Amino acid sequence: MRERGTGLAIETSGLVKVFGKNRAVDGLDLAVPAGTVYGVLGPNGAGKTTAVRVLATLLRPDGGEARVFGHDVLREADAVRSRVSLTGQYASVDEDMTGMENLVLIGRLLGHKKPGARDRARQLLEAFGLTDAADRQVKNYSGGMRRRLDIAASILNTPDLLFLDEPTTGLDPRSRNQVWDIIRIVVAHGTTVLLTTQYLDEADRLAGRIAVVDHGKVIAEGTPGELKSSVGAGTVHVRLRDPGQRPDAERVLAKELDAQVYLEADPVALTVRVAGEGVEREAAEQAARALSELAASGIVVDDFSLGQPSLDEVFLALTGAPPREDGLADHPATSEETAA
Repeated sequence: MRERGTGLAIETSGLVKVFGKNRAVDGLDLAVPAGTVYGVLGPNGAGKTTAVRVLATLLRPDGGEARVFGHDVLREADAVRSRVSLTGQYASVDEDMTGMENLVLIGRLLGHKKPGARDRARQLLEAFGLTDAADRQVKNYSGGMRRRLDIAASILNTPDLLFLDEPTTGLDPRSRNQVWDIIRIVVAHGTTVLLTTQYLDEADRLAGRIAVVDHGKVIAEGTPGELKSSVGAGTVHVRLRDPGQRPDAERVLAKELDAQVYLEADPVALTVRVAGEGVEREAAEQAARALSELAASGIVVDDFSLGQPSLDEVFLALTGAPPREDGLADHPATSEETAA
């Protein structure tokens, strides 16, 4: 176990969890700063959910060590449980009860007297935009409303650490944005959030640091910017005026940038990842030369930009599995998500 750090909400070293022959978590090392959103990004079967369950004391580890705010998850499980809350992939509220009834019930289970539980429930329903639905059965809620209620239930007693295990899976874009806003508010009030997700844009927008997990271990870790820089100096995006000139533009860009050119679904768009081992100045010079050569070849460019690689490109470079259009990686799933 590494020397215990200060200001860390979570520390793991060589964490292992095995189901039969499947090492769902295989030597996981994490150091999660307190008071932040820390993203754990990976495809189905990567070990994300199992790691969360171990850290939340719902599963016993088979090897390694894990501490939450300095408390060992095995020897000091009660101390860990007193400081954490978990929202899993599926809503844990009772669909036959109303939103208010659910929150009051959980408040009572947490030790609040009935008036106090109702007051806290009203506060959360208002904060999460659910006041008008307070007296409706949860089975009549939309997916986004259920997810907000589920998170509200998780913070009825404000936890020091909130595990959010793929909280926006299956939600429409508007509902996802609402959940993101809630996460930001929770962190602003001092709670640390460990966010597991398969959505690359979600990790990019919310997390201060991200661990990319594959086959039960961390294969890369850093800020979103550091991860993007690790796979190349930048990405060139080009939009042409005439789609008939795209074959010529493809040849010019491939030659000038010495890289594969990707043809976008838009018939006037092309994308090239510029090499250069993270040297932004070199990438900018290459891009400028390419733009000049396009003009010299009579190719009219309506838009030309150089930006950092996306997390999609990071994921592809690190795991070899391109993310699908729904934000998931095209990666074989294992039984670890269901075995728990």
